[in-house]
Amino acid sequence: MNHKQLKYFLALADTLHFSRASERCFVSPPTLSRQIKQLEEEVGAPLFLRDNRTVELTQQGKAFVHYAQATLASWRQFKSECVDDDKPLTGELSLFCSVTATYSFIYDLFSKFRHLYPQVELNLITGDPAHSIAEVASGKEDVAVAVKPKHLPNGIEYLPIGRSRLVFIGPTMDCPLKSIIDEYSHSEMPWQRLSFIMPEQGVLKDRIDNFCKKHNFVPKVYAHVSGHEAMVALASLGFGIACVPEIVISQSPFKNQVQLLQLRSDEIEIGLVTKNKRLYDPVVKALWDTAKGLFTL
Repeated sequence: MNHKQLKYFLALADTLHFSRASERCFVSPPTLSRQIKQLEEEVGAPLFLRDNRTVELTQQGKAFVHYAQATLASWRQFKSECVDDDKPLTGELSLFCSVTATYSFIYDLFSKFRHLYPQVELNLITGDPAHSIAEVASGKEDVAVAVKPKHLPNGIEYLPIGRSRLVFIGPTMDCPLKSIIDEYSHSEMPWQRLSFIMPEQGVLKDRIDNFCKKHNFVPKVYAHVSGHEAMVALASLGFGIACVPEIVISQSPFKNQVQLLQLRSDEIEIGLVTKNKRLYDPVVKALWDTAKGLFTL
């Protein structure tokens, strides 16, 4: 087996979808399938159960995830120890963040980093920011953009890169929800009458739960949604109000279809996270130092 096959395996184990995994790995689905089959033949056991509709990890596959992650991490660490200081920095780095973060933070960071270290391969993976710290802690990704939690897990390094207010938003289109909002626009909102678009998990969900407890009501939840951008979309359609970072609104294609409600909530802090030991990798350390010089709070 080779390291490329291990990367293919981890991509498929994460997505459980051949088309999405092949897009992430920049190969065709048949090529990915062939490489996985070769890997299974070498391992001597099936790593996935698959049919025309679903892909699932076998028990052996679940165990192999840890082996593949540890092997690739050890390989990256070995490569970093072999770096020649007299030669340009080379290697690769993966960063996990939300779609909004790619516009508001990561574009500038990657632009600066590419200028300083053009031979480093950068891989960007987007997803729900509630998963950011877990993606790093599990070893799936090297660095992530995350909302700072109340307590950071052991072994996780954090670097602040920005702040954003939390704001409640509702629709601008005519609908029953907007009628209620307009009726109470100059007074306390009847929160118990409003439907909520809630995040599935993470710091933002904790903040909203605390807000509901403070105002002594149980929210009427229309939907639990993964990702801030999707929350804005549903709020713009009048399915419920949502509480999201203001920076998400400024970057959203639906910003003209939502209104900020009278109430303003507190701020969140946004930063980069990585494992402490990953900072011994020259590539990760270079990105970290670039971010330090670019973002000053």
